[in-house]
Amino acid sequence: MDKTLTSFIATLRNADVRISPAETLDALNAVELTGYRDREFLKNTLALVLPKTADEKDTYDTTFEQFFRFAEVSGESSTTLAADGEEGEGEGDGERQGQGDGQGGSAGQTKPTNSKRKARPRFSAVGEEDKEEEEDLGSGEISNPVSALGKLLMQDSRVELSVQMADAAKEVNLDEIQVFTQKGLYTRRIMDQMGLPDLLKEVSALKQSFNLPDRRLAQELKKRQEWLREQVRDYVERQFLLHADATGMRLREELLRKIKLSNVEHRNFRLIQEIVYRMAKRLVTMHSQRKKVFKRGTLNVPRTLRRNMSYDGHIFDLQWKSVKVDRPKVFAICDVSGSVANYARFMLMFLYALEEVMPKVRSFAFSSDLAEVTELFERNKIEDAISKTLRDFGGGSTDYGQALVDFKKKCLDDVDNRTTIIILGDARNNYGDCKQDILQEIYQRSKRVIWLNPEPRNTWNTGDAEMRKYTPYVHQAEECNSLIHLERTVGNLLKTVQ
Repeated sequence: MDKTLTSFIATLRNADVRISPAETLDALNAVELTGYRDREFLKNTLALVLPKTADEKDTYDTTFEQFFRFAEVSGESSTTLAADGEEGEGEGDGERQGQGDGQGGSAGQTKPTNSKRKARPRFSAVGEEDKEEEEDLGSGEISNPVSALGKLLMQDSRVELSVQMADAAKEVNLDEIQVFTQKGLYTRRIMDQMGLPDLLKEVSALKQSFNLPDRRLAQELKKRQEWLREQVRDYVERQFLLHADATGMRLREELLRKIKLSNVEHRNFRLIQEIVYRMAKRLVTMHSQRKKVFKRGTLNVPRTLRRNMSYDGHIFDLQWKSVKVDRPKVFAICDVSGSVANYARFMLMFLYALEEVMPKVRSFAFSSDLAEVTELFERNKIEDAISKTLRDFGGGSTDYGQALVDFKKKCLDDVDNRTTIIILGDARNNYGDCKQDILQEIYQRSKRVIWLNPEPRNTWNTGDAEMRKYTPYVHQAEECNSLIHLERTVGNLLKTVQ
């Protein structure tokens, strides 16, 4: 399989472009026809196979340009080397060995008066301490390098260095970098793969030599080594942005999905909101159509016999049992007192992001007195509606008994055997009358009552918590204090047979 293409597809997936195995095979077949010679032709061909939506096409274009960009090593070295030839020093520069091929020159091939002074700014990445410790050896003949990396550095071939760097990056799996703090680690690995250990040994040996050309070579190799390190670090940074940016974001999002919503800092609210919308969109895709789910293998015998009566008893048209999945009718009752306000915020956000598949959501908020906030969400943006709900109804002392009394007065008659009631709260009633008889009445009239408690189960019956009194009158009581809990609960709700 084409490793370059599969790496590119992995990068696209990392950037949230959905690519199936079948589309991967289509891309491989396309590349077999086009090859990699014509870059624009390759880009346009793969664009027909891989991205599907407008957003994915934009991401594809950006990723393709970054992935298939062949960037030669740059920096002060490259500019100065190019300028040397224009200044007339190219053929006689002792540091470039006269021919630019890494071979040693003779004393007659150098320009002893200027070459040393002009070579110094080329590789300025060396530290101040190294400069102070350097012995002034003057200019003159330089020995030939022995190590592979030393020869490559003395050749001044930017293209060859770029190729070697890219090959080394593949060997050390640079595309697996995930966090920016790994930059130094991968820089060292790439340098080692390119031959840094042998180069260091050579430099150390040359420094101990009594031969002046050897010591000059040691100084030059040291400077070029430091310059190469900067080039590799830049390369690693670019690859990090290409391969790890989306991965790092997904790691952060995965963490935010799992942590308690009460621990989410305000600066992360926007990211949490984006996660909520994506989760809701995924559920919308799964459940946006009213549909019949056919259970293949469960035969509906009466219907089959009726449909085949015209065939003189011969069975031609099999009829299978089916289950009709309808859109749920949901009442959401949210405790918005200070202790659980963040949970209510994201639950309301999640429910209203699902309005395409749950258009019958009615929302109620309370801390003591209960009020319906459905119209508030219909008239305002969801962020504004949530803020107003928390501000207007979140200041009182929590009273679940009074909230149930208010709910009975306002809309108990609207509850029927197609209604799902979702209650979000910690059931801490400040030692007041919890009115569990009203919840029992709701339980008997509705299809299902779900209680989502953000506290751990082992605290449900401690202090002023009344879960032990409410639990007998709910169909399902779940610990729900993270987005992943909320997604699971609402997902199961949408799968419920209506």
